Amino acid sequence: MTTSSASDLLGLRADLATRAAYTSDASIYRRMPAGVLEPTSEGHLAQGLAWARARGLGVISRGGGTSVAGNAIGEGLVLDTSRYLNDCQIDPEQSCATVQPGLVCDDLRTAAAVHGLTYGPDPSTHSRCTIGGMVANNACGSHSVAWGTSAENLRAVRMLLADGRVFEAWKGGCDDPRIEAELRSLVQQNAELIRAELGRFPRQVSGYGLHYLLPEKGFDVAKALAGSEGTCGVFTQLTVDLVRPPAATALAVLGYPDAFAAARAAATLRRPGVLTIEGMGSDLLAALRSRPGRGQDGQALPAGGAWLYCEVAGADPAGAQAAAEELLEFAGAQAQPDPDRAGSTGEVVTGVVVTDRAQSRLLWGIREAAAGIATRRADGGEAWPGWEDSAVPVEHLADYLRDLYALMAERGLRGIPFGHFGEGCIHVRIDFDLGSEQGIAAYREFIVDAAKLVHRYGGSVSGEHGDGRARSEMLAQMYSPQMLALFARFKAIFDPDGALNPGVLVNPEPVDDRLRPGPGLRTHVVIPVHALSRDGGDFASAINRCVGVGVCRSDTGAMCPSYQATRDEVHTTRGRARVLAEMLRGENLTGGWDNPQTLEALDLCLSCKACSTECPVNVDMATYKAEFLHHHYAHRRRPMAHYAMGWLPVSAALVSALPGLGKAVNQAMRVRPLEKAVLRAAGLETRRSMVSFAEHLSLAQWFAQRARRGQAPMPAPQAPVIVLWPDTFTNHLSPHVGIAGVEVLEALGFHVVLPRGPVCCGLTWHSTGQLDVTKAALRRSLTALAPHIAAGHRVVGLEPSCLVMLSEAHELLPEDERARALKPLLATFAEIVDERAEAGNWPFARIEAKAVTQVHCHQKATRGSAPDERVLARLGVDLDLVGGGCCGLAGNFGFEQGHYEVSQACAERELFPKVNAGDGLVIADGFSCRTQVGQGTEATGRHLAEVLRSALVR
Repeated sequence: MTTSSASDLLGLRADLATRAAYTSDASIYRRMPAGVLEPTSEGHLAQGLAWARARGLGVISRGGGTSVAGNAIGEGLVLDTSRYLNDCQIDPEQSCATVQPGLVCDDLRTAAAVHGLTYGPDPSTHSRCTIGGMVANNACGSHSVAWGTSAENLRAVRMLLADGRVFEAWKGGCDDPRIEAELRSLVQQNAELIRAELGRFPRQVSGYGLHYLLPEKGFDVAKALAGSEGTCGVFTQLTVDLVRPPAATALAVLGYPDAFAAARAAATLRRPGVLTIEGMGSDLLAALRSRPGRGQDGQALPAGGAWLYCEVAGADPAGAQAAAEELLEFAGAQAQPDPDRAGSTGEVVTGVVVTDRAQSRLLWGIREAAAGIATRRADGGEAWPGWEDSAVPVEHLADYLRDLYALMAERGLRGIPFGHFGEGCIHVRIDFDLGSEQGIAAYREFIVDAAKLVHRYGGSVSGEHGDGRARSEMLAQMYSPQMLALFARFKAIFDPDGALNPGVLVNPEPVDDRLRPGPGLRTHVVIPVHALSRDGGDFASAINRCVGVGVCRSDTGAMCPSYQATRDEVHTTRGRARVLAEMLRGENLTGGWDNPQTLEALDLCLSCKACSTECPVNVDMATYKAEFLHHHYAHRRRPMAHYAMGWLPVSAALVSALPGLGKAVNQAMRVRPLEKAVLRAAGLETRRSMVSFAEHLSLAQWFAQRARRGQAPMPAPQAPVIVLWPDTFTNHLSPHVGIAGVEVLEALGFHVVLPRGPVCCGLTWHSTGQLDVTKAALRRSLTALAPHIAAGHRVVGLEPSCLVMLSEAHELLPEDERARALKPLLATFAEIVDERAEAGNWPFARIEAKAVTQVHCHQKATRGSAPDERVLARLGVDLDLVGGGCCGLAGNFGFEQGHYEVSQACAERELFPKVNAGDGLVIADGFSCRTQVGQGTEATGRHLAEVLRSALVR
């Protein structure tokens, strides 16, 4: 994947999987690059430029790839600086930092925080966007009210010109006499034109920042290059200002009747000490609450149809709170009637002040996820960027927004507004029909009319994030022909041959040219096995969920484990979605389901399910991978590992069926050469150890034998029945966990039963894409559970992944009402114990221990760990939660050949270090998690059921 091609450019990636992963950013545009280079140094960058120049290819600079305007894609050579060029040097005395372009914004802020400083610009993608990309697109973020745009925070730049020469610029000049002379001539000849058309309000970032070259701006060549979108040079080093954040802040949230009222109020709130004035409408909250597990989000918001988030500074927490409360009073006093609403008072509906950091982060999380959330409406409809970052002087925002809504209504369109209301900048995702030629024509007409509208209000087609392919053509609606000619002259001074990011700003490509979700995506006939109920059964629509906002590139959170291990874009959820989309399109990745590049891109997906909830639009790559594997191997031999691991439920049951066989197999596998030979023959990783089978009785055998011998406790007459799910791992590999679970549940007063007959959720078959067998296993299990479903009995799972598989059975068996009826009856072991504890049933002694806890990735993604944490807190356990997501073993993944390094790297991120540093319990409910701990450390993982049984008061 990372090897060079047969060219003379070291590190060039020209394979189809990589190129497909880079076909888009966070925009609606699609371009297949000729190759991708992840440069390791300035010299390596220069080699890339020379290679592209020799072949007549354009060069596209790219950071985190979070551009919403198609700024970071192209058909030439993509230079991705994010993987290696991320060095940072802080100068606290000068309050600045010198950074390489691939440094992530949050990493700069973390480094600056050591010195009591921060970087002011903070777009919502701050956890993964890079400083180079922010400066190139003149990103701003929520704090621009206080600290300005990326351009305003830039001191100096170092970049490579298209011919490979090094160029440096700063306020007052640059190091190239020719370029400086031409720039001075440009500004001297056109000063009045520049003053008339540029720099009229803070968020006018469309076009080039030529106003920074004016004498009153100090002839600041560096700032003039901010927002140039890689069309003038390739950044290699940037010196940026750092600011000292306030000692304390509080968040004032103001509720208004609608977005227009909020927009009207925003202009009045630009007061000293107010750091943010962010707005969003109720449609955004409704869209968020339609997502799995997000129904309670935003409960702390005051009543209203739209909200403003106003972060207020203070010398201390009390001062910040007082300032925020004063702002609430001021906002109420300033409220004006809405002239377009009969009987309107314009009063603030209500307001709250939030000082708790955790609550504040939850609220900010809604706003920061908006770019992804808004792409799926509450009714499931798709919405797209396009008219994404328009801005007007803030005093005109309400009128502009009302007219924009009128324009959408006239065209039968709907959109969800959010953005930097205090700066007059609006983000909106609109439900354009981009799947048909007629819809694309309508899209173009709307964009042209919207550009004319924003120009009428003295605004800008872009208020941040640059013009890219989405808006560059519309500069002609905003600027005079003379200014457009001046832009072309400016670019030519740096890039006379037009080799850098062609098609952007100067000689722009049409706004409707080659859209990613366009008609071509749906030409490949796809009939999925999964119902894909959220996407109307359409695999292409499911893939289209990925809009590219890039949360899967963040270091925080559980998504995406393989990317966190490799730092390879192909291994992000987004990269895989792009490859799948190209497979569906069939132009470059041919053969549909048979395509080998798609198989390669999906190979390192751990199917951890983190993306299904952490992704703002709930891309579910685990499901898409299972679907792909099912079709890919429909008519060909599978890897041996698919048989060895996929059919584990059958082989484990056969071993359990023969007395003494489990013990004999375990003893044989202790002979290391024999064990390695068996692993190799099964297509498994020989550096692993075989899992052990139950040496005496399976859980089901123990349970039946106990009943036959009359050793089971007699349940109380009114004891509630609870069904313990005997998953394959618990039943045949670790029955001691199941026995502990039975004893704890009985101590809690339940009448514990097991389903009759052999059952299985089909997880191992699902993860290897054997979906027909998965469906058969689920049907058989539903039949066994049918009496309990009809009786409304709770079903408790000890293995989190199996519980999640059961909860999603309706996606594979949509016609089976039993599958849907089962879902609300399912519960984790901790949920049941927590419920009984709340009811006063707690037969456990405190154990006062320390514990490292690995929450299973499927549980973390779907149900969370709050009940587990409450139960362990009652036990007196000092809990250290592993926050890095998947343990890395992920069922069959870590056992398959070719996955060992990534599997171990995932565990080394946090799990192994915490376990090795601890001296207490290691709690892990997942069989894979306990196996990973046991094979990678000296510790032994224990299930919560085992811990609770040890604490039972006998």
